[in-house]
Amino acid sequence: MFKTGVASLPLHGGKAPRWLFNRMVKLGRAILEVIAEEYGVREILVRLSDPCWFQAFGCALGFDWHSSGLTTVTCGALKEALKDGTLDLILCGGKGKVSLKTPDEIVKACDILGIGSSRERKLIHASRLVAKVDNAVLQDGYQLYHHVIVFDRNGNWVVIQQGMDADNGTARRYHWLSFNVERGFFNSPHSGIIGDIKRGAVLNMASRLSEKARKVSVDIVKDGPVKVKKLYLEVQSLKEDTLLKWIPGLKKNSVNVRELKYLEMPRNINWNALREAYEISPSNYEELILVKGLGPSTVRALALISELIYGTPIDWADPVKYSFAVGGKDGVPFPVKRDVMDEATKMLMEAIESARIGERDKLKALRRLRSFAPPTLI
Repeated sequence: MFKTGVASLPLHGGKAPRWLFNRMVKLGRAILEVIAEEYGVREILVRLSDPCWFQAFGCALGFDWHSSGLTTVTCGALKEALKDGTLDLILCGGKGKVSLKTPDEIVKACDILGIGSSRERKLIHASRLVAKVDNAVLQDGYQLYHHVIVFDRNGNWVVIQQGMDADNGTARRYHWLSFNVERGFFNSPHSGIIGDIKRGAVLNMASRLSEKARKVSVDIVKDGPVKVKKLYLEVQSLKEDTLLKWIPGLKKNSVNVRELKYLEMPRNINWNALREAYEISPSNYEELILVKGLGPSTVRALALISELIYGTPIDWADPVKYSFAVGGKDGVPFPVKRDVMDEATKMLMEAIESARIGERDKLKALRRLRSFAPPTLI
């Protein structure tokens, strides 16, 4: 599986008014119909997996370009627009408690699209694993609260999920794509990552640089809970600056370091989950992290034990690769990857022009793209 991007956005509450949401459903469906006709359904998945294109898409539909609500409302509109399956695509999941219903919704959607049980199981597995990676394996300070998966009748999929950092009032969006499966769920699956904030240190066990630490984590679990507890207490007894010296590029007394909770050995470990993992005897890291109850604290404890006791390196770099430079929620974006923005906007402009909607709706949608695209493009 291939993570294609991450975006950081200001966190805003509230709901989109019904009149706006209904128009987003209608326009969103019309745009996707044109793309499917011109480029095929596969291209829709590829485009939705591009955080820059998705941002432009949400903007064209009528939402503020630089708001956390763009993710949840745009996905909600797409869910309504694709629910009948006639476009050979269906979206499952959503925000909050709705996201917990994703597996059940996948089963119903597979029935609508005529997808067999084997692909159905793979879709449910991918949905669970992607959520676990971004919530526990990559610890960047964002707690997931939104998860959707869009898939076609061939079992190809894209996942869009979003996490919240309540401390600084921002949200970060994660995109995954099922193509390029040789990349796997680990070994640096990120590409085209967007974020406003680049942190000094992030526990990134999904990085290729953390591959040895993942293998050691599995081996530690196989030694049994008694051995894990002994190692846990040994690391916990170390002073904080002993932990920090293992992380390159950080100053011990910097504000950035003091605020990073995931640099500390967690006090609470789910020992029941570790006992269950021991009984299962996972053959790889994927099987390990899918053990029920094995969350961020346990992942972090195993990672720190791997590094501090066994000397296996961990990637502490924030996987953000380029960012928006903005002045506020409704500011004009200026991304480093300007060519990506140009390409995204160009395709949307062409799709809007060809969409079977009224000229007034086309004009409004194109005007909204001006808040996203460079002024020379529109």
